[in-house]
This record gives sequence, C-alpha cells and structure tokens, in this order.
Amino acid sequence: MRNRFRSAFLTLTASFVILTCSLHAQNAQRGQPAAQPPAGPAPRWADGRINFGAPLGQTGIWQGDGRLVINEKSYEPRSTVNAWIDIKDVPLQNWARALVDERHAEGLKFEPHARCKASGGPREFVTPYGFEIIDVPEQKRVYFIDIGGPHSFRIVYLDRKEHPKDLVPSYYGDSIGRWEGDTLVIDTVGFNEKFWMSRDGLPHTDRLHLIERFSRPDARTLKYDVTIDDPGAYTKPWTSGFNLRWSEGTEIWEYVCQDNNQFPLSVFDDSLAGGRTSAIVP
Repeated sequence: MRNRFRSAFLTLTASFVILTCSLHAQNAQRGQPAAQPPAGPAPRWADGRINFGAPLGQTGIWQGDGRLVINEKSYEPRSTVNAWIDIKDVPLQNWARALVDERHAEGLKFEPHARCKASGGPREFVTPYGFEIIDVPEQKRVYFIDIGGPHSFRIVYLDRKEHPKDLVPSYYGDSIGRWEGDTLVIDTVGFNEKFWMSRDGLPHTDRLHLIERFSRPDARTLKYDVTIDDPGAYTKPWTSGFNLRWSEGTEIWEYVCQDNNQFPLSVFDDSLAGGRTSAIVP
C-alpha cells in the first residue's frame, strides 16, 4: 500500500513539473517575460548610505517614461494615466495652461530635445536609453549622466548650502544636495527657458525653483518626487513625481545626437523653418 501511494505521488509530482515547464515554454514562445523574483533591498555603501547605482562589480542604469500629470489632451494620453496628479489640479497660470494645450496639439513639433538640446528638470530622467547616478563621496559630488541627451550631465554639490549669487541661467541650473536619512534632496535654481522641463510639455520660466527627492525603496525602484515652484508660470508651488526602474547589466554608452539626428516626425523641417516661439507666451 505504501509503495503504491509513493508511486502515485511521484507520478503526480512529475506531471506537475512537466506541466509547469510546458507553460513556461508557451509563455516564452508568446513573448511573455518570465516572472521576476522579488526585488531585494537597495544596495548600500560600506558606510551605510544608499547606493543609487550598481553594487560593486555590477552594472546597471535607471530607465522610465514617467509623466508628472494625467492629461487627456496629451499627444500620448495613454502614457499619462499613471501620473500622480491630474493637469486640472496643477496651478497653471492662464497663459501657461494655454501653452500646454498648444504644445500637445502640435505633438512634438517644437520640443527642444528633438533639436539635440539638453533637458533640465524632470525631463532629464525620461530621455531615451536611461541615465546613471554616480556618487563620488570624496569629491562631495553626485553626477547624473544621461545617455540619450547631447553629452548631458548634471553635477550636484554636497559641500554647499547656498547657490552662487551671480548664476548664469543654464539648462540644468545650479544644484546643491543633502541627505535626509536614505533620501537625497536636491535644491536647484538658475534655469534658462530653452528647454521643456517635463515630457508633459509643462512650461517654466527662469524663476523656476525645484526641490527633488530621490529614494530607493528596493533594488529595482527609484522614486522621484519633485516640488515645482515657479511664480512666473504657476500660481503656487505643486508636487508630483514618478518611479523609475532598474535595468541590470546595462552600461552607459556614447550617444551623439548632433551627428545623427533622426527625429521621426515629418514636421521636423517645418518646425525649424517656423521658429520656436509662441504668441501665447507673455
């Protein structure tokens, strides 16, 4: 009796294994990715600080398509549905709201990123191919390096508490950072107006002030929170953000937009000929 029960159990177990392997094979054939194991804890440096990069001896970058606002008028509305705030709740000034609508009505026609211009603010983190965060504690610097930007990198200074008084406006502004527990907090001012600060087409002025918070709740997730304070375009400060995913085994590589610009829309030449200004902007 015992042998008969053991034989039946082994037969049932073997059948289950075969069925499981068959399902995995079918999913692979259908292009469905195999389920990932649970994400482990975020890596840390020897001193206990959160490591926003790859553990020693490994490689990886951050990638994502984060949007700050839900916008049914977007040129790509489905990509905005997971945003944390609806554009109706964003305190845009009247001219700024009209400009957002115009930008989406024109698609990507006037986006400076497609002209190989650097993208500051939240737009920096949704450029093509991802980005890397490099922490250099001996220099008291953190570097953000974009792959799909035009040789774009941003420096965050951890050894300063104030911004210089004579800042020249730039694409990335001046960034000073500090640690609040496991969160890196970055205060940035000094932006120019030559870029779109977000993939959502949200406007800004040279009065833009950003407070960004970066945290890594697990090994595969980077949480980005940003408070936008720009009295030139908004009636009050507001906050949003998005999550980015870890791409293990990928390294940054040189991307030269200027030498091989293949912007896909047919409006490219027309937009250059028509200029990049808007009658809506005051």
